[in-house]
Amino acid sequence: MTPRLRKCGESTIAGIPFDDGAADHLPGREVPGVSLRSTLGGSVDLAAMAAASGLLVVYVYPRTGVPGEPLPDGWDEIPGARGCTPQSCAFRDHVSELAAHDASVIGISAQSPAEQLEFAEREHIPYPLLSDSELRLAETLGLPTFEAAGMTLYRRLTFIARATRIQEVLYPVFPPERNASDVLAWLSQTRKNKSTEEA
Repeated sequence: MTPRLRKCGESTIAGIPFDDGAADHLPGREVPGVSLRSTLGGSVDLAAMAAASGLLVVYVYPRTGVPGEPLPDGWDEIPGARGCTPQSCAFRDHVSELAAHDASVIGISAQSPAEQLEFAEREHIPYPLLSDSELRLAETLGLPTFEAAGMTLYRRLTFIARATRIQEVLYPVFPPERNASDVLAWLSQTRKNKSTEEA
């Protein structure tokens, strides 16, 4: 029996993020050769995956909820913190449409592999979620972070890489549940522009 996937409702977010310029340096950067643990087993080298994909969509998120564990104090007031589950569900629900654009998807957070695996199994996430619990992308790419309840977490952003170079960055991402649709809109517009140039 096919499991029933829950629909992605609108997330309730009190803190609306603003563009503080923390991702301005990313367009044009090379995807680093960082190997991270995957929910699909083993590890994934980001540079190798980017090189093997026509397009690679990487959405970076703070953290998904853990069953039986309360959210950190003040979580709803942190700009852009809430909404990781609706964001991931939306990418799950649009993964075939993204593939039609020759785009692969991965999600990255600073959570442990065990927490990510539990979430991926619970929400039936078909693409890899990668654990960067050592914040290696903060070091190699300068991805922005924030502090909450003694944890250092990534701020939400999405980048799109063609071959091994970052071509587009969506930052801040708001609302999170619309992120996949915004990526699809960008991909469609890019394809349309390319067709016009070639005509």
